[in-house]
Amino acid sequence: MGDGARSAIRRLPDGTVKQVGPLTGTRVWTVPGRANRPLATPPEHARTLAPGEEGRLCAFCSDRYLETTPEKARLVGPDFTEIRHVAASDLTDTSAEFRRFGNLFEIVSAAYWRENHGFRQPAAVFEWAQEYLSDPVGRVHIEKLAEIRAAATGEAVSLEEAALDLLGGSHDVVVARRHVVDGATTDAELASSGTLTRDEHAAYVAFTVRSLAEIQAAQPYAAYVAVFQNWLRPAGASFEHLHKQLVAIDEYGPQVDHELRLLAHSRDLYQREIADLAVAEGLVVAATDGAVALAGVGHRYPAFEVFSTSEANLPQEHSDTGIRAVSDLLHALHAATGVHVPTNEEWHYRPPGAPWPMPWRIVLKWRISNPAGFEGGTKIHVNTIDPWELRRRAVAALRDLRDAGAIAPGIRIGDECTPEDARLRYADAP
Repeated sequence: MGDGARSAIRRLPDGTVKQVGPLTGTRVWTVPGRANRPLATPPEHARTLAPGEEGRLCAFCSDRYLETTPEKARLVGPDFTEIRHVAASDLTDTSAEFRRFGNLFEIVSAAYWRENHGFRQPAAVFEWAQEYLSDPVGRVHIEKLAEIRAAATGEAVSLEEAALDLLGGSHDVVVARRHVVDGATTDAELASSGTLTRDEHAAYVAFTVRSLAEIQAAQPYAAYVAVFQNWLRPAGASFEHLHKQLVAIDEYGPQVDHELRLLAHSRDLYQREIADLAVAEGLVVAATDGAVALAGVGHRYPAFEVFSTSEANLPQEHSDTGIRAVSDLLHALHAATGVHVPTNEEWHYRPPGAPWPMPWRIVLKWRISNPAGFEGGTKIHVNTIDPWELRRRAVAALRDLRDAGAIAPGIRIGDECTPEDARLRYADAP
């Protein structure tokens, strides 16, 4: 283990924990006496739901399908059968367990790709747009969405151009069916990743992986597709309805660039600086046959890092079993986190054009504090829960959940894990 790994985390005599992010250099302190504050509490004023209201609480809800852009795909039924290009007049013929559609207010718009890269939609998107507009319900749908966009941007476009942009954009949303759990009586009983069943969560993750691959294939000028999930408003969610986002961008971003520079000198970067550190410091949280969860070091917020231990790098290069291994661990950590803790879920993987191997890993952050003047002035971040305490809390919660049958029964937890569980194979492929 290198000197950087040994100095990445240390506890001072008074109990203060100082950390340095192995990949970022971010400096984090945890000061004694701040870790016992409550993580989150349910809303103080939960509102009783009227009959049927659970399906119309926000624009992502099942009774408000026409408030989102045209569906690229949906999963239906207990087997999560995929239906593609759902016509507006057919939206209520089936109940979508998960839906994929373009973000109405894109971070990187279709116009960005058109104006900056000369991108033109392929014939398949033109044909789908014409088909969608030929349906009277679909035409009204596009008209209303175009009006909303024009009011927001101040620029009106033709109906045909609006349809192409709405159907062929490169910023998608994957939305779960429930806003609140089945049988909820108040609006505080939210449905989070942790309230899904194992099979539902696996379908959700696999659907997102396929969506990632499709966006990469459809947008030739994209260097990377950012995948993330914001849960609850303090974590940046516009709607407190479970969803992931996928955004194509035309550069890797500075963090991936930095990691690639490090990898040029050390292919075992993630093994040596993160996985080996976790084993040495007792920060392995849980494992499956194919993935390992660690309490992350050097994060601004308490964070778990879920690494695939497969040789594959891109999510879509993983087998179904490999994706399920990651999903089961991620689901368990969401369940252990609880519904009322704001979280960010960030996916990291090797960009398709990158020269060095990188593992697929998902970082789950607890957004339980607000950076303020101290952080801005010193660039030292105060994280109220250190990695050892994060691991202790997670292990206790995971054991209770496993005993209750709420997570995958085969998950190894805490001291049940071995150093072999933390061996990353991302660089093993020839």
